[in-house]
Amino acid sequence: MGLQHSPSGDQYVITHGDSRAVITRVGATLRSYTVAGHDVIDGFDLDERATDGRGQVLAPWPNRLTDGRYQYGGRDCQAPLNEVERHDAIHGLVRWLDWTLVDRAPALAALACALRPQPGYEWRLDLQVVYALGDAGLTVTFQAVNLSRESAPFGVGFHPYLTLGTPTIDGLDLMIPGAVASGSHDFQEPHGIGSIELDHAFGDLAVGPDGRSVARLTDQAHERSVELWVDQAYRYLMVYTGDLVAEPTRRRTAVAIEPMTCPPDAFRTGEDLIELEPGKAWQGSWGIRSVQA
Repeated sequence: MGLQHSPSGDQYVITHGDSRAVITRVGATLRSYTVAGHDVIDGFDLDERATDGRGQVLAPWPNRLTDGRYQYGGRDCQAPLNEVERHDAIHGLVRWLDWTLVDRAPALAALACALRPQPGYEWRLDLQVVYALGDAGLTVTFQAVNLSRESAPFGVGFHPYLTLGTPTIDGLDLMIPGAVASGSHDFQEPHGIGSIELDHAFGDLAVGPDGRSVARLTDQAHERSVELWVDQAYRYLMVYTGDLVAEPTRRRTAVAIEPMTCPPDAFRTGEDLIELEPGKAWQGSWGIRSVQA
């Protein structure tokens, strides 16, 4: 399929050494990322659109917003329900918009999006995401600027599905540097996934001396790992074992480890919600690297 006919629009390829990533115009989505010819994320093909959130940017809120309804700044807001069976609004408003390429280099692509006031979100934000490859892997830096005259509610997340190329994730080990509220799943030490089903937000992330929190998926049999790190701007990791993805043959073949600034429903609860003042900017970074186990 020619690029002009791709559902995800223009494709921006960046490379560094044996690493290669593809970012799409639609949604500024990370469509693929490979190292030495091995897939690091389970993305989607040129002739497909993103399904199940694959590689997408989730703003101005990540995850689910119950009933799509919230109150902020004296406003009663109703976002469109795009997950009808659960009666919620999921993953924000920018996943299907065309983003504009604003900077380009062999190992870097930066895209921007103007989020305008609309039903469900009455504020104006300028958004920019920079994808950069280097010796330490892929780094993703996101910035939001509030161009409204009043404070704006804000949260952001990303939705990469990590893979080690195995037919299933059941034989892999997972380490997540945080805990879920119920305490029912503890992966703070490496733990075999087995038949465990996860669709949980992990918070209280442990921070290393470099100021980062690191999650790891490991294939002990082939001595390979993939790590996802977040800086302290991202306080949660949503972990999803893909049990309900749309295509049955892709269920439990990858683990979505999703950096998030806030937990689900933050627009309703206010928990760790970013309240971006007029003219102010917010910025955070996360990344992925392939390592030997």
